[in-house]
Amino acid sequence: MLQVNRSAPARRLRRLLFVAAGSLVAVGSASVVPAAAHVQAAPLPLASPSLKDPGRSGDHLTVTVRNAGGGADGIHELSCHPVGGDHPDAAGACAALDRGSRWGKDTFAPAARGGFCTMQYGGPATAHVTGTWAGRPVDARYDRSNGCEIDRWDRLVPLLPDLRQQGRP
Repeated sequence: MLQVNRSAPARRLRRLLFVAAGSLVAVGSASVVPAAAHVQAAPLPLASPSLKDPGRSGDHLTVTVRNAGGGADGIHELSCHPVGGDHPDAAGACAALDRGSRWGKDTFAPAARGGFCTMQYGGPATAHVTGTWAGRPVDARYDRSNGCEIDRWDRLVPLLPDLRQQGRP
């Protein structure tokens, strides 16, 4: 069995050797690091283009809702950055989309395949969203056929109508 000397001089010597070894590694590796490695790369943006540049006007969506009832059916136009269109809650819809936008994530992505979804039925409502968001084309379909789809719909309220207010799940 190896015995380690735990005296103060031995600890100082180990610390000194550790620092010296680190310096040798740093010196040795400095000679093989290309000069370009010392140039700092530009930082990556942390927000989607629509969040990064609120003055642009490229975010435009058409929302078609069917079988929702309660006066929620119809076709509405929505523009964000700046807010506009005939959507009943344009500012709220744009805010919901901005909150759901993350760099590298598709705001309108379908529910994950093979996921475990509750077998609840949220009604016959369907929605189709087309247009452009964050500089990318959008063509997304929504329904309320199971728990995953209901959750996906509810994440986009008020872009899509809030059917919970009508006594639905």
